[in-house]
Amino acid sequence: MAEDEVPAGALKRRLLPRDERRAAIIHGAAVAFARSGFAGTSMEDVAAASGITKLIVYRNFASKEALYRAVLEAVSERLIAVFDEEVAAGRRPAGVRSLLQVAREEPDGFVLLWVHATREAQFADYVAGHRTLAVAAARRRLAQQVSDPMILNWAAETWVDWSVESVLGWMRHGAPERDAEFIRLAQNSLAALIGVWQRSIQED
Repeated sequence: MAEDEVPAGALKRRLLPRDERRAAIIHGAAVAFARSGFAGTSMEDVAAASGITKLIVYRNFASKEALYRAVLEAVSERLIAVFDEEVAAGRRPAGVRSLLQVAREEPDGFVLLWVHATREAQFADYVAGHRTLAVAAARRRLAQQVSDPMILNWAAETWVDWSVESVLGWMRHGAPERDAEFIRLAQNSLAALIGVWQRSIQED
């Protein structure tokens, strides 16, 4: 046998560690769910998108609902982690930066969290909880500029809505190589919003 020949059966399929396998399934599920929706997606569809068998999917997730929720949790936890990193580093706008980074990393999961899951009754509570955290962070950011409680609550909600929609729009129409330009535009836009709110409050 030549030195470069490999005996039959010597090459075996590489088994992914459990965490990597789970992450791969979640990624595949995000792709499948974003394409066909929760009701229109089967576990076979998830398996095909993940490049594995349905049996392996079920070994990791007991149900389609558990898998969909796992996608939402993965995106939500990643957003919180990146946001905390941006805040710690003093980079602004931390919210838009973290939203865009995670949207680039997992575009289908990002859209599921912010768009599709809100229309699914069994997942709306989770999405609402994540949004509450985002609004609370925006409220802390704005509290020094906006003192009126009612205006502050409205401003925080508006801040989150604007940031999310801006990132979703950029993902549809922008290019990754111009992400830094988008961040600059978003930062200037949010600063302008705060300025308008402050002036309006002072005029009242």
